[in-house]
Amino acid sequence: MDENINEEVKKETVKRTVTMQGRPMVLQGDEIKVGMTAPDFKVTDNDMLPMKFSRVYGGKVAVISAVPSLDTPVCDLQTRRFNKEAEALGPDVGVLTVSMDLPFAQKRWCGAAGVKAVRVFSDYQKADFGKAWGILIKDLRLLARAIFIVDKNGIVQYVQLVPEVTQEPNYDAVLARLKELV
Repeated sequence: MDENINEEVKKETVKRTVTMQGRPMVLQGDEIKVGMTAPDFKVTDNDMLPMKFSRVYGGKVAVISAVPSLDTPVCDLQTRRFNKEAEALGPDVGVLTVSMDLPFAQKRWCGAAGVKAVRVFSDYQKADFGKAWGILIKDLRLLARAIFIVDKNGIVQYVQLVPEVTQEPNYDAVLARLKELV
């Protein structure tokens, strides 16, 4: 019986991490896995209006691209790449990027980058998305780099948590899974 208690304590103390320039960073929130119902969340759009994921993306296939900050080279590349890919997708697919950047900064960045096919949202207020999807970097209050695909029924169909935050995701794997769903 003591063994079972010790195993449960061990499970509770296991922390999920990513690295940033090789340094381990603890993630807050529960891990999202394929087959789970996508947790709903509220974020802020570039006009300072609230957006609830289920209301805007319900009934569509959604690609959620999480980045730490659009003002960094890898996040810039990732968001521009998904913007290019999103231009070719039909109206049944929505691509969104979520970061902790302030909405004003996001709006400025989108204008300068010409990003129009991807909708960009801020999780700066309550980190609702980061906590609900298990990718909030505890000590930095930034999002880890991750890609999720949610099907039309609200079920998570793909998860890619990039182990090293300063590296780009595997775009080919994301796009291959997306093509299977649409």
